[in-house]
Amino acid sequence: MNTSKRDRYSLKQYTRMIISFFVVLLVLSIYQYATLYFKGVVDTIFGTSFFIAAFHQLGYASLVGVLLAFPFNFWENLRPRYGFNLVFVLLICLLIIEAMLISYYCTALVPLGSDLMGYSFKDIKMTISNSGGMSISVVVGVLVIVGMFFGLYKFTSKYYHYISKMYPFTIILFSLFIMTLFLDGKPINQNKTQYLALNLYDTSTEDTSYKAEVEYPLIKSQQIENVLGEYFELKTEKPNIVFIMVEGLGRDFVGEGAEYGGFTPFLDELTTKSLYWENCLSNTGRTFGVLPSLMGSLPFGKSGFMELQKYPNKLTLYSILKNNGYHTSFYQGTNSSFDNVDRFLLSENVDFVLDKSGFGNQYELQEEDAAGSTWGYPDKELFKKSMSISRDEKQPRMEVYMTISTHEPFIPPKQDYYESEVEKIVEKGDYQGKIKKVIEKNDNVFATLLYTDNALKYLLEEYKKQPNYDNTIFIVTGDHRLIPIPQRNNLSRFHVPLIVFSPMLKKTRKMSALNSHFDVTPTLLALLEAKYELKTPKKVAWMGAALDMNEGFRSIKDIPLMRNKNELKEFVDGEKLFSDGEVYDIDENMDLSSSFGGSKGESKLRSFKAMNAYVTTNNKIIPDNMAVFAIKEEKFTDSEVVWINSVYNGQDSDKGYFIARALAFDKKFSKSLLLCKSILADAPSHIDTKILTGRINVWQGNYKTSIAILKECIKMNPNYIDSYAALFDVYFWSDRYKEGLELAALAKQNSSSVNEIADKIARAKREARKRGIVLTKKMPQKQAKEIAMIRFEQ
Repeated sequence: MNTSKRDRYSLKQYTRMIISFFVVLLVLSIYQYATLYFKGVVDTIFGTSFFIAAFHQLGYASLVGVLLAFPFNFWENLRPRYGFNLVFVLLICLLIIEAMLISYYCTALVPLGSDLMGYSFKDIKMTISNSGGMSISVVVGVLVIVGMFFGLYKFTSKYYHYISKMYPFTIILFSLFIMTLFLDGKPINQNKTQYLALNLYDTSTEDTSYKAEVEYPLIKSQQIENVLGEYFELKTEKPNIVFIMVEGLGRDFVGEGAEYGGFTPFLDELTTKSLYWENCLSNTGRTFGVLPSLMGSLPFGKSGFMELQKYPNKLTLYSILKNNGYHTSFYQGTNSSFDNVDRFLLSENVDFVLDKSGFGNQYELQEEDAAGSTWGYPDKELFKKSMSISRDEKQPRMEVYMTISTHEPFIPPKQDYYESEVEKIVEKGDYQGKIKKVIEKNDNVFATLLYTDNALKYLLEEYKKQPNYDNTIFIVTGDHRLIPIPQRNNLSRFHVPLIVFSPMLKKTRKMSALNSHFDVTPTLLALLEAKYELKTPKKVAWMGAALDMNEGFRSIKDIPLMRNKNELKEFVDGEKLFSDGEVYDIDENMDLSSSFGGSKGESKLRSFKAMNAYVTTNNKIIPDNMAVFAIKEEKFTDSEVVWINSVYNGQDSDKGYFIARALAFDKKFSKSLLLCKSILADAPSHIDTKILTGRINVWQGNYKTSIAILKECIKMNPNYIDSYAALFDVYFWSDRYKEGLELAALAKQNSSSVNEIADKIARAKREARKRGIVLTKKMPQKQAKEIAMIRFEQ
């Protein structure tokens, strides 16, 4: 059947669509600037920056118009209305993407760039949902965009006679796009979709080839200077080391002269009782890099060290101190699987890990946001839980905390109280102009700062009650600067305080010299090695060196800075910063100004990128014989790898678990265990998979192995009821009635979901009663619990 030409859409309709597309982009730009204005970030909505953004949106719309004109004509000529419908849907999708990217920018104040490639879908989903982004407002926003675009398209029909005069339209669009290429733009006024696409292209095509003059270019034989020795009166026994990594704790909020000072009174006072470096840089602009940088002075890899698919041999403070008799631990109130923290800790053989899954029902989760999501346990609950864990006073300890409260969505406990405290501080303080406006518009952020500061005070007071407090060194720093608060310059997001406090300090000192997290581990080890006989390698491969103790400002180090995953765009070259193709001078206030002198920052950054890629992808940080712990690698045969890849893509561990469970239910136990092994190699804290391995082992008759696995699951997550349910079955099937009775007491003590297994608890009690097995009722509950736990762990 022939179709009339009148049924086909022409470039007239196409022109109307592109014009509508541009107008919606313009509205989205207005939304961006209005949001930033009401947050106190920008001074005006319709300023010069907005009009530059409008031109960039025009250029982007022109480029899209040029690119889509060809498929539009092709499909319209092939089959009427196909081209129109295709382009209409594509333009709607592009508008939704731009709206989401603008929303991200308004929250993070940096555009989403190539770092998107460094996150799994699960991580992205968790970040968005816990930042309040998965609410009904998203659906409403999408409907508004679709309605606006469709309405504008209908509206332009009234101006057909003007539009028909715009031919040749593709030439006009191309000319407009070329024009905007010569218009300078910053992230605030660039089209966010175009920015993301260009960053992904640059990252994927970047040349990081490296000509290795030596096999292990990071290895140094020069001994690190002991710059801390004169400040400490170390005892005979090795000291405890406690790291506290505070989410978002930028220098702009802490210490004398802080831009947004007054909201961390405890930390402000602590800086005067400590060794305090006011100009320290976190080597990454997000949390993903703080552990490897601070604990191991390690390079970044492509997307952050912890994202590497296969870890190279490495040395860290964790592994070196564990090798010298330290008990090592890590505490956080969120999921340790995020950013692959669990994998990194497992590779370091850390003795004890506490995360969101291990709290039990005595602790309160952070309040849910509008979308019904929560990151986990707020900071004071984290500290309370850690203080409830017994410590051996005869063994030195290395303990590391990672806090979370000072992160979106900024909902501290007793929020009304802390927000009223913020109001009082602002009323009494000398806050003026933009600073005051930012604080008032973000009172929940500053309320959370007050809460976390108070929680830190609680923690250090509680440590005074712990064994060997007088022989403890505390290191407090930020993982990066708070993202939602406006930043002065490209260096601000990395600028964090570094505080070293200890009862053993002989004197205090404030340093203004520029340092980075890379320098912390080498400096601490130099202090310990000078006093104690430690088993340490003669050669090291640190990215950093000794901390610069100069009291006055100076910058004499080369410091690479990774802004986001996949975004290595900053490099400190002495007193100059290379950033996004520009060179700046760094002054004593950490302000930046355009530099007119020469800098090797760009070439140093290129060289670092090449070396960074070489050592992390080729296992060339240190050789095998220098590693304290060899990297544990699960071994799979070629045929096993092929089978695993055929059923599981290695990305979504939850999906992999359901596949493994289905295989187990079909009694394909060996296949199920193989898949479980693969899942746990990538996500060692995936407890459902671990429980499944325990169940499969008991189904195969391996009771001892099953019990050991399920006990480990309960230790990992004492609140998770499935672990108890599985172990109750194993005890019943193996006639371990006394253990079943003790497990019932433990489940009631630890799990808030104990009612879900009431039938299994009743069965355990019934079977124990039949055999005359009882737990003494005279024993105090706490003592009974301790005995039950000891017997359980045995």
